[in-house]
Amino acid sequence: MCVAVPGRIIEIHGDESVVDFGSIKKLVNTCLIEDIKIGDYVLGHVGCAVDKIDQDEAEKTTAIFMEILLLMIFSTGILKTMN
Repeated sequence: MCVAVPGRIIEIHGDESVVDFGSIKKLVNTCLIEDIKIGDYVLGHVGCAVDKIDQDEAEKTTAIFMEILLLMIFSTGILKTMN
């Protein structure tokens, strides 16, 4: 299964753009996305933007990922091992 992560374009350099994935900023190949602009949201997968999405969809997807992360943290007891 493949997972694409939503991020926001913050810089454009030809066919590559810097994408903000929250606390991580990565240089991503955006040659597959037409009419890319700073502020656009894309789905990033293995260093490539594979689709453009709207802000609402990006926020919903990010919230789902955060929910999954929290469930994994609490179900594995990882917080107990960090104390």
